[in-house]
Amino acid sequence: MNLILATRNAHKLLEIRQLFGFPGVHVQSALDFPEVPEVEEDGDTFEANAIKKAEALCHATGFHALADDSGLEVKALDGAPGIYSARYAGLPVDYHANNRKLLQALRHIENREARFVCVMALAFPDGRIETVFGECRGRIAPTCRGTHGFGYDPLFIPEGLNKTFGELDDAAKASLSHRAHAMQHAVTAWKQFLATPHE
Repeated sequence: MNLILATRNAHKLLEIRQLFGFPGVHVQSALDFPEVPEVEEDGDTFEANAIKKAEALCHATGFHALADDSGLEVKALDGAPGIYSARYAGLPVDYHANNRKLLQALRHIENREARFVCVMALAFPDGRIETVFGECRGRIAPTCRGTHGFGYDPLFIPEGLNKTFGELDDAAKASLSHRAHAMQHAVTAWKQFLATPHE
């Protein structure tokens, strides 16, 4: 069977290929289908955006399609930046501006509890959709620390640690991240299906 990933991110593609290394599953990405346009992420939840991307790619290619949507939720900000995480400070996307805006929003707030969230959606050619959820709980640091990763990584301290994602190497972050947890759930939930030969 062919499984198409709704991403043009080479690093994410490699990461997911390693987890979905089932015999008989040929993993490709949106990079292999340049004629398929980008999908506007205008849903009001992570799940809605993931489903929209998976369905669009599945419909365009005729193959099973896997998509994810993720972001940061800060408890004291009622879940913001949430689905607007990438464009929190506006467009074009500017990670440094996003971090500055987040620190400004939390400048007088003691409760800095937060979590990274990831929803993965698998679209089937017969119209079915299945989703899994992953999260990484933690807190927002008072200042940016570290140079690894991207986005809010220099501000996010995962639960049980005193280092931000920006201070952790890629392997350490990958073992803790919301996307890693979602993929683990995906492999568990869909293992039997993915390991079964398909015509």
